[in-house]
Amino acid sequence: MKYEKNIKASSGYLMLGLLILVVMVMVTGLLLSENSLFIILIMVILFIIKGFFIVNPNSSKVLVLFGAYKGTVKNNGFFWANPFYTKQRISLRARNFYSERVKVNDKIGNPILINVILVWKVADTYKAAFDVDQYEEFVRVQTDAAVRKLAGSYPYDNFADGQQEVTLLSGMDEVNEALENEITERLAIAGIEVLEARIGYLAYAPEIASSMLKRQQAVAIVAARKKIVEGAVGMVEDALTKLSADDIIDFDDDKKASMVSNLMVVLCGDKEATPVINTGTLHS
Repeated sequence: MKYEKNIKASSGYLMLGLLILVVMVMVTGLLLSENSLFIILIMVILFIIKGFFIVNPNSSKVLVLFGAYKGTVKNNGFFWANPFYTKQRISLRARNFYSERVKVNDKIGNPILINVILVWKVADTYKAAFDVDQYEEFVRVQTDAAVRKLAGSYPYDNFADGQQEVTLLSGMDEVNEALENEITERLAIAGIEVLEARIGYLAYAPEIASSMLKRQQAVAIVAARKKIVEGAVGMVEDALTKLSADDIIDFDDDKKASMVSNLMVVLCGDKEATPVINTGTLHS
């Protein structure tokens, strides 16, 4: 058998009643007849007791008879089954797994620290019990492998404005979906259902964190300066157009160049400009 088989075990309460009856017969027989043959009933009592087991809500018992899988009991309650069955408990509850932070290289070779938050549960008890050895450890190892593969498939961040490549930092929805698909594929062999998988922690490794911060700051400064220059050019153009349209002053090429230079210095400077009053002509 290579698949899960759900079975219903006998009610434990019926066998409990039978057990009480056998105990009463043995005790009565020993007291009234003092026949030592009633002591044999002790073996029957022990046989019955060994067959009792309890299945809690969202739990299961995998039943094996001399190496042969007989089925899985998923109904919760008090049951009795063949005492020669070995009964392996497997929880069906959802579980959280918060992986350790691992240092890996992203797509472009930068070392980063990353971990994952995984919510999973056992969906197939046969696969969990017999297709892998220690399915909980299997979840841990395969999740770690999936995280390492994911980190190597995307760059941490995008520094070029023209690029629209999905990154670990900006494309979280797509990255988390890819992570969940990867882990689901790896854990299918163990009968594990992945309920949710997402990146829990993401950062540059300490040895390059300061350098990358300076790079991000430089990119931000360049982008800000670009916007400032674009705005300043528009303001200068509007000023020259307004002055010419209202016949306030006539500009030759030299005057335009001088005024544009002065306005650009004032508008693009990172410090307040200090005005200088010119008491002569524009050419002196």
